[in-house]
Amino acid sequence: MHYVLLYDYVDDVATKRAPHREEHVALVRKLHGRGELLMAGAWANPLDGAALVFRVSSPKAVEDFVAADPYVKHGLVARWRIREWNVAVGG
Repeated sequence: MHYVLLYDYVDDVATKRAPHREEHVALVRKLHGRGELLMAGAWANPLDGAALVFRVSSPKAVEDFVAADPYVKHGLVARWRIREWNVAVGG
């Protein structure tokens, strides 16, 4: 199954994320290395959110990521949601 995790960031996230970025990126890379996270990135112009695409058996794995993500723990994510995604082409 594919799931998309959508983040809405707080204002001025570019400045606020600096102390937590290394830990966040390490967590993302770990899941990518295991094949659970296919791609991830922040929106550009404006930097107001992000999308992460997971290939896992249930949304629980995505929820576990959210619970462990330092961006969420430190209040950089104003809102998040998980959507099951029916991939029509690719992946």
